[in-house]
Amino acid sequence: MTSPISRPVPRTGILDIEAYVPGKSKAKGGAKTFKLSSNETPHGPAASAIEAYKSAGMTLDLYPDGASRALREAIATRYGLDVNRIVCGCGSDDLLHLLATAYIGPGDEGIMTKHGFQIYYIAIQTSGGVPVISEEKNFTADVDDILLRVTPRTKAVFIANPNNPTGTYLPFEEIKRLHAGLPSHVLLVLDAAYAEYVVKNDYTSGLEMVSTYDNVVMTRTFSKIYGLASLRIGWMYAPEEICDIVNRIRGPFNVSGPGIAAGIAAINDTKHVEMSVAHNDKWLNWLSEEVRAAGLEVTPSVANFILVHFSRKPGFTAAEAEEFLAQRGLIVRGVGSYHLPDAIRITIGTEEATRLVAAALREFAAHGAKGNVGA
Repeated sequence: MTSPISRPVPRTGILDIEAYVPGKSKAKGGAKTFKLSSNETPHGPAASAIEAYKSAGMTLDLYPDGASRALREAIATRYGLDVNRIVCGCGSDDLLHLLATAYIGPGDEGIMTKHGFQIYYIAIQTSGGVPVISEEKNFTADVDDILLRVTPRTKAVFIANPNNPTGTYLPFEEIKRLHAGLPSHVLLVLDAAYAEYVVKNDYTSGLEMVSTYDNVVMTRTFSKIYGLASLRIGWMYAPEEICDIVNRIRGPFNVSGPGIAAGIAAINDTKHVEMSVAHNDKWLNWLSEEVRAAGLEVTPSVANFILVHFSRKPGFTAAEAEEFLAQRGLIVRGVGSYHLPDAIRITIGTEEATRLVAAALREFAAHGAKGNVGA
């Protein structure tokens, strides 16, 4: 006779999920601390967004609009979109989970790339599906490899474009080629969290494809260039049928009232975005060149961060570099959980922070962890 179960037991597969670990927030040394581990903007939100947030504080006793209509209208106006094909969520992570829940069931497969955003893996597993990992080429999604992994069980393909944590991207022609090779019932999810930072002419966030095809979804966030990470606001553009499905299962008030107000102000403040893009373009290129000049490898990035690679020899590893920078007040992100144990990801911060990173990496490249002496 079997003994009775003494406590609630999660369904099969839940305990196989490894929880997402965010970037560190504290450093051990340095006269000042610069958090460069979570790809946050160094400029903060636009003043207009802060003011809108404060004003919304007068109505905290009221439920927000469950449909986020005003925010969706602001997004639609900004990009020339159909408001009925926009769904807002508690960050784009919320929407990615909802898409997986809606379209991936037990035994179904969802494809993601080897160094793709970890939330895809978690979302696929949470829905009971099987994550299928596609190998990358030069730290970039490989369309041919993805298509080789499509099976009758494939229900969705998740692509971060640009990708986090590598900073690489697929040009529009490659995205179109990927879509053309997928069965029409397979959902192509284009996660464009860093789209606003990209200045390449051959890049697209996916809006045009969503307008053309029935199986493409694009997700975006207010957490990066708009500086509203703490408010957790995301949105997706999708065919109306997919929006209808996601609206059936999302939380009824999944975007807060202050979030809606701040989001509207932020997306209308184009000057703040333009300033952020110009700053990032300048210092992304500058830091990449400085790090390469120090003899370290940098993956070409179009986002607001760089991926720096290190050798495995003692004193020069990624973990030692991360610690070395932390002792100087520079908090960066180790990416071993992304199958990149020999690399660290560094957000483009203020000019001061970026110059300090360059100087610290030059010192580390010259002396390794021994440079801690006298720090």
